[in-house]
Amino acid sequence: MAQAALPVIAITLGEPAGIGPEVVAAALRSPRLRSVLKGFRYEVLGSTQGVTPGKPTARSAALALKALEDAAAGWKSGRYAAIVTGPVQKETLIKAGKGFPYPGQTEFFAARCGVPDDEVVMAMASPKLTVALLSTHLSLRAALRKITARKLLRVVGETALFLRATGKARPRIAVAGVNPHAGEGGLFGDEEGRLLVPAIAKARAAHPGIDLSGPHVPDAIFRRAWQGEFDAVVCAYHDQGLIPFKLLAFHDGVNVSLGLPLIRTSPDHGTALDLAGTGKADPRSMISAIRLAAQLVKARQREKVR
Repeated sequence: MAQAALPVIAITLGEPAGIGPEVVAAALRSPRLRSVLKGFRYEVLGSTQGVTPGKPTARSAALALKALEDAAAGWKSGRYAAIVTGPVQKETLIKAGKGFPYPGQTEFFAARCGVPDDEVVMAMASPKLTVALLSTHLSLRAALRKITARKLLRVVGETALFLRATGKARPRIAVAGVNPHAGEGGLFGDEEGRLLVPAIAKARAAHPGIDLSGPHVPDAIFRRAWQGEFDAVVCAYHDQGLIPFKLLAFHDGVNVSLGLPLIRTSPDHGTALDLAGTGKADPRSMISAIRLAAQLVKARQREKVR
């Protein structure tokens, strides 16, 4: 295959004052990526010029935003087959003002793709546990209002597509309850019976090729999934999914945006400003993010051939 014909993965440094530049460099040196990147080219987007490790500024935020805009523009032009994003300092980006009125990178790419926020699914994936969220960066009160049959249908459908792309022919998806003991028959809350049960019934009817179950007791379902009983857990709100995920899969976890026309992955950690410039940052999550992006590109290429 000619070099020019190889698909290109864009990799952004994220906040250049954080550990993004370090983990990107370490990942690209890793032997774990040699076989993966044989079928790809990659381009690193971003700069550390004029940036002090551990000290984010308006300048570093501008550099991070430029890398994101370059990645989005490159995907739109057909240059990039996938985008892997380093972690950003959202507070600095938002305070810098122009161009980033978003709670996170997921919402940024949704806007650049012209996809409504409600259509995008934030998922976290690792070899042993995948979680998908009914809402992302919202207060708990606002997140509970996002529990609708329409949203559950969307999340279940996109999660199933993702699982099939990663080799799960008949995805086993569990839906976690909202309340302690999944409401205990309405004793501790009615969201399960009022919202989740009818929504799960509609999703099961709409997706007969999925083994869909729930609502499950939240404090037990993640252990069952980790032990291999389920391929993914659909979670009612951000921390319900990310607390167990980061506890169990922090070093090889990947944030993946589902429901977008582009492929976008990211490590599951933040900027870790306290580690920036120390040489102690762990690149394993970035390695996993690049590997998953390549895997999803290959899966999409196979679908086009069929």
